[in-house]
Amino acid sequence: MTSPAQFISQVRQEMAKVTWPSRKETTISTIMVLVLASVTAVFFLSVDWVVGSAIRFILGMGA
Repeated sequence: MTSPAQFISQVRQEMAKVTWPSRKETTISTIMVLVLASVTAVFFLSVDWVVGSAIRFILGMGA
């Protein structure tokens, strides 16, 4: 078992190895996530509308 001081030292060593993204990389990644989430939302909205219309058509035929 390691002591708390040794643990903190190891954590600092590992944190020094981390390469953090630049502001530009973070901005581009954020924009891409928002764009892809919007495209996915529009896709599922369209699929939901088509399936709902088909179900309403099928159920309306039996009336």
